Amino acid sequence: MWLSSRPNRVTGPKRRVILYAVLSLIMLHPLEIWIFGLAYHVLLLWPETGKISGGIGLGIFDHVYFSAVVFTTVGFGDLSPVGPIRFIAGTEALTGLVLIGWSASFTYLEMEQLWRPHREHRVHK
Repeated sequence: MWLSSRPNRVTGPKRRVILYAVLSLIMLHPLEIWIFGLAYHVLLLWPETGKISGGIGLGIFDHVYFSAVVFTTVGFGDLSPVGPIRFIAGTEALTGLVLIGWSASFTYLEMEQLWRPHREHRVHK
C-alpha cells in the first residue's frame, strides 16, 4: 500500500513523519465516506435499489451523512436503509470497521518503529 511506504520517505524530524501519516489518514477517511455517499446518491435514483427511511427528499449531503454514520459504525438513528441498499450499507460498515482499525494499528506501529531507537538509547545509558 502506498501509505505504508510513503512516511518512510519523509525527511525531517520523527514527529513530522507521524504527523504526515495521521493527516493522510484524516484526509482519506472522509474521502472514503464521500465515495460511499455518492454511491448511495446514485443508486437511490432507481427505486428498485431501496430507500433510506427517515427522510424525505434526501440530497447528497444527507447521503454523505448516512455514509458517515454507517462507515463509523455509530448505528442507525434518524436514517436507516430499506431494501437491497442494505447490502451496500453492510459492506460499508465492514469496510469502515476494517479501515479505521487498520489506521489505528498502522499509526501505532509507525510510532513504535520511530520511538524504538530512542527508547533503546535511554535504556542502555
